[in-house]
Amino acid sequence: MSFAGILFLLGRLILGGYFIMNAITHFKHNAMLAGYAKAKGVPMAAPGVFITGLMMLFGGLGVLVGFFMIPGMWLLVAFLIPTSIYMHAFWKEKDATARMNERIAFMKNMAIVGALLMMLALGMGF
Repeated sequence: MSFAGILFLLGRLILGGYFIMNAITHFKHNAMLAGYAKAKGVPMAAPGVFITGLMMLFGGLGVLVGFFMIPGMWLLVAFLIPTSIYMHAFWKEKDATARMNERIAFMKNMAIVGALLMMLALGMGF
């Protein structure tokens, strides 16, 4: 395996594992996360937490194992954008610490979206 292949595999393991671990957290702490989502104004928070857990699980597995990787990456992008807007709306926060924490989470998610979009472009032959 080439050095680039090793780096790509390592990246897949880290990125896919990140989303799989977060999916497990969603399933284990569904009620708590649903309460948090409800406090953020998310409609149908409990089913939303479960559905986003499934999106992270299937997207993360797609990236990790390389099976249906492109649909998995699109699933993660589809999860990250609305989640970032609803859950990490730093522009709505009045408290400076809360605003900073939400901005960090929002920007991290946007960085992951950017990385996923680059991977999608490469995987689609660009």
